[in-house]
Amino acid sequence: MRALIIEDEKLAAQKLIALLEEINPEIEIIEILETVEDSINWFNSNSHPDLIFMDIQLNDGVCFEIFESINIQKPIIFTTAFNEYAIEAFKVNSIDYLLKPFKHEDLQRAIKKYNTLFKQTNYTQVLDNLVRNISKKFKERFFIKVGLHYKSILTSDINCFYICERNVFIFTSDGRNIAVDYSLGQLEDLINPEKFFRVNRNFIVNIDSINDVISYSTSRLELKISKWNENQDIVVSRERVKSFKEWIDK
Repeated sequence: MRALIIEDEKLAAQKLIALLEEINPEIEIIEILETVEDSINWFNSNSHPDLIFMDIQLNDGVCFEIFESINIQKPIIFTTAFNEYAIEAFKVNSIDYLLKPFKHEDLQRAIKKYNTLFKQTNYTQVLDNLVRNISKKFKERFFIKVGLHYKSILTSDINCFYICERNVFIFTSDGRNIAVDYSLGQLEDLINPEKFFRVNRNFIVNIDSINDVISYSTSRLELKISKWNENQDIVVSRERVKSFKEWIDK
């Protein structure tokens, strides 16, 4: 893999190179650039690398000025001390946004994400999905009728969504079961996929509610959810185990 570093702090660039050598010695750093101007000139004169590591504040300006002159279609991992540029970063091919000082495991996760994404053939679609997810406002609460009353339930207080006897329920952090007028498919599009995962046809679980993960068989996993004492076991289906492991290991 050929990688380019755009970073105006020499110590930061050296630290990044050292970490990359630990994570994957096969990553070849082909150049280190320090300014917007040098970056534009370099991109105009060279074939673009497989991956770009880019700081935001450079010696002569902000890195986003590069994109005004150059059409960059390669993935970018931003490394910066500023958190206010995240939305803008994900509009220009970013696959991750690391805040300095980042750790070995932060960079390792970003490289893992790069490797996972590029097993997919349609990179444009991957980028579109990333931008959509970072920009989308997910549902923060559910306003639900309970008898003659209405309750406002924070999404963060929901341990799981599940199907029972063809009806969909939420199971709350205080142990209540409340029916909702959504299908699990509709809920998947409304709630944050970083927090919730559909483990099988009948359950969507909140990552913060998982107390234990148990080997259920040679190819499935059983989850223990806070306060869950219903008759149904919560088992990750065979075809979702790999995706579940990647989701919970982010």
